[in-house]
Amino acid sequence: MQVKPVCNFHRHRTENENSVHVFPAPIPEWRSQIEQALDHASKFSADCPPRLQESIRYSLLAGGKRLRPLLALLSCEICGGDVSRAMPAACALEMIHTYSLIHDDLPAMDDDDLRRGRPTNHVQFGEATAILAGDGLLTHAFFWLASRINDPQQAVACTRELAIASGITGMVGGQQADLEAETAEASTLNVNVLKEIHRRKTGCLIRCAMRMGAIIGNATSAQLDALTYYGECIGLAFQIADDLLDVTGTAEKMGKQVAKDTQHKKLTFPSLLGVEVSQSQAEQLVQEAISALRIFPGKTAALEAIALYSVFRDH
Repeated sequence: MQVKPVCNFHRHRTENENSVHVFPAPIPEWRSQIEQALDHASKFSADCPPRLQESIRYSLLAGGKRLRPLLALLSCEICGGDVSRAMPAACALEMIHTYSLIHDDLPAMDDDDLRRGRPTNHVQFGEATAILAGDGLLTHAFFWLASRINDPQQAVACTRELAIASGITGMVGGQQADLEAETAEASTLNVNVLKEIHRRKTGCLIRCAMRMGAIIGNATSAQLDALTYYGECIGLAFQIADDLLDVTGTAEKMGKQVAKDTQHKKLTFPSLLGVEVSQSQAEQLVQEAISALRIFPGKTAALEAIALYSVFRDH
């Protein structure tokens, strides 16, 4: 699959607000090819029960920002790599992300009924099938990496990165810490605890996207370090923005219920620091992320726009 390089991005200033909202608008081929690759990756053999495949595809192909796949492709490109070779990693990242959303929405977790403007997976297919769909996506992501990345060393490196990011020291561990924070003594909760939860729950997978793209793009150690730091900053900024949108957003814009964090007494940046300070911290992280890209002179426009979009968005 040939992926055309370079993304076009545009900034849009809303009529009623002074803030700039930055929306990434990759040329049609990029978004189209990501969707095509996900569609192809989720067409399983006849051995897969039809209802399970339907459940998996229902969530995986539901649209969304595709932020993690785009970051993997952009990271590969900025290092001078062949972007098409990063597409399997991009797909694997989105499979992991989608599995996490399916499980997060379950009654035992966040108990959400709406995701991307339509019923969540467990509402549509039942809890048991939703759990299995998440399990299927988790395992299929690693199969896809192992079977589609041709360079053995890169395949092993990417598999390791994804396992760390999505596992007990990453996303899964972050989700557990988030659940425990709901019932923890208030005196034990502070910004550092919250940053660690967000780093693991959201940031690790975004950091992983940058690292996998860089690995496939044959990045130098300095380039890998810069892109890793960019991913860490954007990962935290993105989650702070999510915290803020739960307070300031609407269900219509978000495609899901809002004010759920307050309902579940979740530890969030607005609950600890207020809206203005939280927004300021997110913007500072964006500036740090953009500064990390100085190692790539003249090539950073797309990643800068993604960084701005991570904070100045309305959904």
